[in-house]
Amino acid sequence: MAFVSARAAVAYDDGVRRLVRLWKERGLRHLADDAAAIVVECVPRPSAEVVTFVPPDRWRTRQRGHHAAEQLARSLAGRWELPCEARLRRVDSRRQRGLSARERRGNPSFTGLVAGGSVVVVDDVYTTGATANAAARALQARTEVVTFARAVRLT
Repeated sequence: MAFVSARAAVAYDDGVRRLVRLWKERGLRHLADDAAAIVVECVPRPSAEVVTFVPPDRWRTRQRGHHAAEQLARSLAGRWELPCEARLRRVDSRRQRGLSARERRGNPSFTGLVAGGSVVVVDDVYTTGATANAAARALQARTEVVTFARAVRLT
């Protein structure tokens, strides 16, 4: 993996899945601040210089009117007293939802807008790590990943 750590506040179980769906799909934007409060309680403050977020695809941002990962990142940056900057740009890729783990690994693609330093990349849910890994590779920086939820796979 291209990042040094990945931490999440909660497991991505059925209850959290419903909450994230309300936050992302139903426009309950205030849930970003609630999620940030939970993250701050459960995840140690990263040792980074700046907070950034996984960029959305344009279609979903237009459809939803907001971007959950950016909202979460901005709320966390304020609580951690760190600057929040858009340091990634999405290159055309398919939607991750519904793809197999193998398909996810080769799918997300980003361009880093500012290289170097130490960065915390924020996203709402960590599933396979493919998105976080692609973001960290594009940033070419010491990268820590923080998400609200993480999918837990029992083998």
